[in-house]
Amino acid sequence: MKIAIISDTHGNIANFRKAVDWLNKENIRTILHCGDIGSPESLKESLADFKGEFFGVFGNMDKDFKILVEEYNKILKVHPVKSVEGGVSPEAKQFNRVKINEDIFETEIDKKKIAITHFPEKAKKLVQSGKYDLVFYGHTHRPWDEKVPVLNGAEGGECHIINPGELAGQFFKPAFAVYDTSTGNIELKILERLD
Repeated sequence: MKIAIISDTHGNIANFRKAVDWLNKENIRTILHCGDIGSPESLKESLADFKGEFFGVFGNMDKDFKILVEEYNKILKVHPVKSVEGGVSPEAKQFNRVKINEDIFETEIDKKKIAITHFPEKAKKLVQSGKYDLVFYGHTHRPWDEKVPVLNGAEGGECHIINPGELAGQFFKPAFAVYDTSTGNIELKILERLD
């Protein structure tokens, strides 16, 4: 299964939508966002046509976390609703589609234990905990890919730590990463080179 790792979009809807269009075309249905998302409105507009699930954390530019959580939930309609006869209501599908945590998001995909955070210092602590196969982070805007040996670590005593770069294009070329859980391969996708 392929998953997209995105960070530091900073409300750049045009770049985010271009990445989403490519992900839809490539049938990649999971986005993990490492923070500095932008605004609730920009996220809603960026994900309007995305055919998958979005999981993310807030970064330092996503200030006033508690207020933002309420705003994201209100604007994105991220709230539980009763199921309707014969299935789940569209609102409930939206609730299942977008999940945002304030600081750290943990998940498991294809038996890979994954943690997402914004800050490199927190990412290093998550790596050294030995609980994860993969740790994704942002903040520096610079792509990074490293396998770090850890004591009592997950698979093979090492953790793969990845920064996908920035999608906003503020300091470097807009980019994101695609990780293949079946092969362990990571690819950096430069936005201007997408077909």
